[in-house]
Amino acid sequence: MANNPFGKMPGGMGNLGKIMEQVQRAAADAQKVDAELGQARVEAQSGGGLVKVAATGKAEIIEIKISKDVVDPDDVETLEDLVTVAVRDAIEKANALREERLRGVMPPGMGGQLPGGLF
Repeated sequence: MANNPFGKMPGGMGNLGKIMEQVQRAAADAQKVDAELGQARVEAQSGGGLVKVAATGKAEIIEIKISKDVVDPDDVETLEDLVTVAVRDAIEKANALREERLRGVMPPGMGGQLPGGLF
């Protein structure tokens, strides 16, 4: 007879309680990380620093700084491109920070994702 991978409980669910504890602990840890991410700050820039963008670890844009040197009423497209690049970079950095922090609290195999889209 093959070993039951779910333990000795009737119905083969012996490890379910342990798994649920791990998930609950991971969810609590993830909530702490989420609060920390709200306070974390990432920064990005484009155009050699002419456009700077700051975001929280939750990828919320909190500041955009634009140098007067890049403001040209006859060339708005360049400014738009620089802002777009800096915002995208800030969001990518925030997402990478989130993944890095969540990786440390999630059980193996969950890949930084909680069920039900909690984060």
